[in-house]
Amino acid sequence: METIVTIISIILLLPLLSVPVLLFIGIKKWKRPKVNFPTYLMIGLIITAVISGTFAWWADYSDQLLMIHYGYDFDAMNDTDRFENVVLQNLERVKQLEIGYFGIGWPLQAIMTFVFYSPFLVIVYLVGHLITKAKRKNKEHAPNNG
Repeated sequence: METIVTIISIILLLPLLSVPVLLFIGIKKWKRPKVNFPTYLMIGLIITAVISGTFAWWADYSDQLLMIHYGYDFDAMNDTDRFENVVLQNLERVKQLEIGYFGIGWPLQAIMTFVFYSPFLVIVYLVGHLITKAKRKNKEHAPNNG
């Protein structure tokens, strides 16, 4: 179960890292210089918000799934009853999951991910723009084979 949760988390993390690069390439192919950055930023922020929200929700939901898998009882009235069905070797793991699950909620995690991730969009755009300029400059200075 832990492996499945980790695989799904990685699958959700990969788009978060690759979308800015793919979006930059797509915007550059569109060939409208005046709307490059605003369009890139607007579309990037929307996609980032959706992926960040999904990633934060999954992190919360996967903790809940793992806790149920290990035998944690959400409906119990006290700690003794909650951990009654948890095997002793999994007790520490379930306690860690419980702390994470009842800590900061997933909406706030999504907002914080979005806030800290948003500068990555700008950095990818600036680096991509510099690379594009360097390639264009090298192409102009290359001798023609005519």
